[in-house]
Amino acid sequence: MSFSLAIVGRPNVGKSTLFNRLVGRRLALVDDQPGVTRDLREGEAKLGDLRFTVIDTAGLEEETGDSLPARMRRLTERAVDMADVCLFVIDGRAGVMPADEVFAEILRKRAKHVILAVNKAEGSAAEPGVLESYSLGLGEPLRISAEHGVGMDEIYSALLPLSDAFEARAEEEAPEVEVSLTEEEAEEGADAVPVPTDAKPLQIAIVGRPNAGKSTLVNTILGEERMLTGPEAGITRDAISVKVAWEGVPMRIFDTAGMRKRARVQEKLEKLSVADGIRAIKFAEVVVVLLDAAIPFETQDLKIADLAEREGRAVVVAVNKWDIEDEKQDKMRWLREQFEHVLPQLRGAPLVTISARTGKGLDKLQQAVMQAHAVWNRRVSTGQLNRWLEGMISRHPPPAPQGRRIKLRYMTQAKTRPPGFVVMCSHPDKIPESYSRYLVNGLREDFDMPGTPIRLFMRGQGNKNPYKGRKKRNAGALKKHLGKRSD
Repeated sequence: MSFSLAIVGRPNVGKSTLFNRLVGRRLALVDDQPGVTRDLREGEAKLGDLRFTVIDTAGLEEETGDSLPARMRRLTERAVDMADVCLFVIDGRAGVMPADEVFAEILRKRAKHVILAVNKAEGSAAEPGVLESYSLGLGEPLRISAEHGVGMDEIYSALLPLSDAFEARAEEEAPEVEVSLTEEEAEEGADAVPVPTDAKPLQIAIVGRPNAGKSTLVNTILGEERMLTGPEAGITRDAISVKVAWEGVPMRIFDTAGMRKRARVQEKLEKLSVADGIRAIKFAEVVVVLLDAAIPFETQDLKIADLAEREGRAVVVAVNKWDIEDEKQDKMRWLREQFEHVLPQLRGAPLVTISARTGKGLDKLQQAVMQAHAVWNRRVSTGQLNRWLEGMISRHPPPAPQGRRIKLRYMTQAKTRPPGFVVMCSHPDKIPESYSRYLVNGLREDFDMPGTPIRLFMRGQGNKNPYKGRKKRNAGALKKHLGKRSD
């Protein structure tokens, strides 16, 4: 990304619609009611041959104090200070409002570069608004329609001369998941944990029910108030991503909207927010499921953790608000017992207690995230797997449904991120789920893969065993070698 562009303006002038237009997908929530956007959202914008970071901001309102609109305004002003260019959007049909004049003055004082855009400018109804916009003293306005894609060429022409003045940024890419292993990599099985870099940071999604403290946790990690927080539940509506070097490790952290029970997801906006959180889980490498110490392991918490596991992401469970817990030892013992009971599919996953408000326990959380990431990338050699499989079969042979004996011929690792294994066998469709769980639990315990999702695939291959010939060749080579020694 070559530079950053913040889209600012009054509520409901079309900022999020323009944001979605620039990034080429529907990332920001859009609705007719004002005030939908509350946090700062970043995206990768493409306009012609320009690549830049675009920031969608909350609508600027004339509010002071600690009210929710006032806190939203402070976040938007922070975006103005951070951005290389500000695109000031006004509503062409409404014309210049008093609030537009106030914030034009703010932009003149604080923004590095300002481009004025008159949105909803299609048709003659917007002509008076376009003429009025000259009075703001921000130069010639661009006539655009974010809804219909009109005026994108004008924005490109305005940005082009500025783009060369900014330092180049590395393009952020989505993390690799379900990485296939070559035959040689499967044979060797050596651990190869990718080292996070600024160009490819470790991607983390923080998910949980509303008001569990997700945004407070992100702000504490960042050391600044980047996410909007407050006593009101459900303030965060979008999944917002920020980059940070956490304990020296480059990371991109997604703060997601609280996921409520489906029956409570009534409003259109909240339905979109839940979908946004699900997208963040799919984009992450490690998912931190944040629980409230006062009411942990509610049904929705379990569904969120199960969703992360089904999507194949490494999972860390963090219990927040631990600073106000009185009986810490008894509560911790109970939490561990409950965790094993209600989330058996994540048995052994890191469980840490933290206080997002005070920052206590965040060092342990960071270590747990790194541990989960390492396990998520774990590799086991084919030789180790087949020796292990023989032992598992001898201890507990597979069942013989309808008198048909099932033969497990050999096993290899096919993927990482998360670890995925293939067992070649006869009658794969006859193997019960309980036996697959037996093998998965054995893999988890014997190869030190606690908590991470493990994928096990049963495949039929007749009587073919690619290791049969190799064993014979090895036996023949050994016999020949021993014969030479006897001579």
